[in-house]
Amino acid sequence: MVNSEVSIPHIEPQNGQSTAGIRRSAPWWRSAAIYQIYPRSYADGNGDGIGDIAGIRARLPHLRELGVDAVWISPWYPSPMADGGYDVADYRDIDPLFGTLAEAEALIDEAHELDIRVIIDIVPNHCSDQHPLFRAALEAGPGAPERELFWFRPGRGTAGELPPNNWTSAFGGPGWRRVTEPDGTPGEWYFHRFAPGQPDFNWDHPDVRAEFETTLRFWLDRGVDGFRIDVADCLVKDPALPEYVDGGPVPWADQDGVHEIYRQWRAVLDAYDHEPVFVGEVWTPDPVRFARYLRPDELHTAFNFPFLQSPWDESALRKVIDSTLAEHAPVGATPTWVLSNHDTTRHVTRYGRADTSYALDGRRVHGASADLELGTRRARAAALLTMALPGCVYVYQGDELGLWEVEDIPHELREDPTYQQSGGEDLGRDGCRVPLPWGDEAPDAKAWLPRPAAWAELSVREQAADPDSMLSFYRRALALRREQTALREGEFTWLPSAPGVLAFRRGPGVTCLVNLSDAPVPLPDFDELLLSSGPLAEGVLPADTAVWLR
Repeated sequence: MVNSEVSIPHIEPQNGQSTAGIRRSAPWWRSAAIYQIYPRSYADGNGDGIGDIAGIRARLPHLRELGVDAVWISPWYPSPMADGGYDVADYRDIDPLFGTLAEAEALIDEAHELDIRVIIDIVPNHCSDQHPLFRAALEAGPGAPERELFWFRPGRGTAGELPPNNWTSAFGGPGWRRVTEPDGTPGEWYFHRFAPGQPDFNWDHPDVRAEFETTLRFWLDRGVDGFRIDVADCLVKDPALPEYVDGGPVPWADQDGVHEIYRQWRAVLDAYDHEPVFVGEVWTPDPVRFARYLRPDELHTAFNFPFLQSPWDESALRKVIDSTLAEHAPVGATPTWVLSNHDTTRHVTRYGRADTSYALDGRRVHGASADLELGTRRARAAALLTMALPGCVYVYQGDELGLWEVEDIPHELREDPTYQQSGGEDLGRDGCRVPLPWGDEAPDAKAWLPRPAAWAELSVREQAADPDSMLSFYRRALALRREQTALREGEFTWLPSAPGVLAFRRGPGVTCLVNLSDAPVPLPDFDELLLSSGPLAEGVLPADTAVWLR
C-alpha cells in the first residue's frame, strides 16, 4: 500500500471577501468534540416524562466529565410538535414544554462557565403552520402579499382540485396541501417538503431573509456559539416548479441561489468576535457541489453523511475518508465525523446487522436481526476511528452509553410523522429518540417513549462505576484526544496495513489501527498503548477492534 498524506491548508480570503472574523490561529471548532442533545429525550428536570432545559442544566457536569467542547441542541422553540420541534412557531422564544427564555440564557451562561460552547438548531426551510407569518398568509387569501412568503399556488384540473406539480414529501405522500380559503371554499395549495404542518418558506422574498437574519442576531446576542442549519441545501426552489423526473435534477434542493443566502448569513456571524460557527445538514451527493457550501465565506462545516452511511468495511471506509479529505482540502474546510444522530438508526444496531450500511430509503424500517454484542464491539472501535480523524467529531446523546435502536415501540406511542405519512411502512425515527437512562429516575417515572428494561444496566450511574463500560471508554478517549496534540492538529498519513485493516498516523506521535476483518492481525512495534477499544491478545489486534499507539 502506498503512503499518502492529506492536510487541510489555510485559505486566504479571495479578492473582495471580508476578513472580519478570520483568525490566524486554529478556531475552536476545527477539532472540537460536539455532543448532540435532543432536548425532549436528554434529561427530565421536572418529572413530567419529557426532557427539558432544567434537565440539561442539571446534567452539564456529565458533559463536562465526558470531555466535550460543545453541545448542539435540537430545536427548543415553541412548536405544535408535528415533527419533534422541527415545526417552529416562534424562532425567538422557548417552548413551555422545555422551559423559558430566561432558563435558556442561564443554560448558555452555565455551559460557558464549564468551557462548553452551545450550538442551537435553526430551521430555515420551513416553519410551523401555526407561525404568525403562515397564519397571516392563510387569512389574507389568494393573491395577497402575505402569501408570497410561502409557496402558494393554484391547483391544476378543471376546479384546481389537483396539486400544482408532482413534488412529494420526504416523509411520504404528496408535497402539496390544499387550503380552505377565508370564505370557506377550497382554494390554493402550499408546498411542504416535510409534514403538512411544515410549510416551506419562499427564500426569494426579502422579508424571509430579513426575518432570519434578525433571528441569528437574537441568539448570537445571547451568547450562542453557532447554528446547526436544518436541511441547509433545500431553502431555494426552482421558481418554475417543474415536474420532478426520477433520476433528474431535484428542483427543491441544491439550487445555486442558496449560496447567496449563506454568504449573507456568514457576514452576520463574522461581525461577532466569539467565533460562532455554522454546521450545515447538507445531503447533496455530488462532492463538488457539496464543497461549494464550505467555501471560506459560506458555512464553516457540514455533516459528513457518507461516513455515517458507510458499511463496516475497510475499503468502503477508506474510500469515504479519502474522498472527505479531498473534498474539504481545496476550500480549506474542516471535515466532520458522525456515526449517529436523531434521524438515523443507532449504529450499535446497524453495526450488528448483516447489512451495516445506512440509507434513508427504507433502511430505517425495523425488523432486521442485529447482534448487539457485535454491534457494541464495532461501535467502540468506530469511536476510536472517528476521534482519530482530522476535523471535528460529533457524539449523539446515548452513543457514550452504547444505546441501541429501540425497535419494539408500541404503534400507538409512535409520534414520528414518517410513520404516519408512510402508512406505517416506515416505522420512523422514534427508536433513536428514546430518553436516556440516568439511573436515578424515580421508581414510578415514565418517559414520553418507553425505555427498554435492559437499559437499566446501561444507565449513566451504572456505567460511571464500571471502568470497562462504554461511558468510561468514551471519557478516556475524549480526554486523550484533548491531551494529544497529534490527534487534534497532526498531519494525516495512511500507513501500510494488512487486508481489512485501516492504519494511519496523526502527526509524529499517534498511530491508529482498526481491524475490520474477521480475524486477528499482528500488531506493529510500538512504544506505548494509549487506548484500545477492547481486550488485546498477545501481539495481535483482534477483529472489530481499534487501538491508538504511540
